[in-house]
Amino acid sequence: MKFVDAHIHLSDEEYSECINEIINEAKSSNVVAFVSNSMDLETSIGSLKLTEQYPRMVYAALGIHPWNVNTLTEDEFQQTVELISGQRQNKALIAIGEIGLDSKYPKIWNKQLIVFNEMLRVAEKLDLPVIIHSRGTTTQILEMLPSYNVKKVLLHWFSNPISALAKVVENGCYITEGPPTAYSNGIREVVRRIPLTNLLTETDGPVRFLNPPFNGKRTTPAFIPTVVKAIAEIKDMDVAVVAEQIIKNFEEFFGVKLN
Repeated sequence: MKFVDAHIHLSDEEYSECINEIINEAKSSNVVAFVSNSMDLETSIGSLKLTEQYPRMVYAALGIHPWNVNTLTEDEFQQTVELISGQRQNKALIAIGEIGLDSKYPKIWNKQLIVFNEMLRVAEKLDLPVIIHSRGTTTQILEMLPSYNVKKVLLHWFSNPISALAKVVENGCYITEGPPTAYSNGIREVVRRIPLTNLLTETDGPVRFLNPPFNGKRTTPAFIPTVVKAIAEIKDMDVAVVAEQIIKNFEEFFGVKLN
């Protein structure tokens, strides 16, 4: 069986000293592809470097996370847009992400909207999928998206509202779920309700998951087989069938053919 991690922050500083170890551990767990999601200019540059170090295994999603909007300067904003726009011919760039809106930061709400709009416009221009952070803003984002000609939409770590899942599916969006699939009743209910054809797996590392079976260990793509096993259990399906479908979903969503 092969596995994929569609959302990990591989260019995060916490991984910088152990990236080879993480890649080797992933290989031994049959994780064949990752999407290195970026947060700002620095991590976008880092994600591109990782695609060069690990071709056809690490792919890049470039963008500005809503958490980083608060400290974002106009100069960095423009440099990030220019960096992404200059990667039009780079086949390792497969998405714009992580971008989105977060209701926990109302003081910078208007700036979040400006940055999110610009990131969506870049995705339109480059004809790339988007990977979206939507904490407390899922309904609003689903209402906004039809105004943009965005290729495909992935709502990462979808948790609520469950009532929005019907619209997610109707609009052809995908969601990712990660390690909480193994223990969170809320996430397990989302997985139960979402069609397998709209689902991808993630770790969102370097987040640490305190619950068993992860017990606060540093998150790596080696956690993905446990996530797939949990999905199979929830859906009462064979693990190999689930793993194969998730690989197909990855290829379909990101437009890549995995080895």
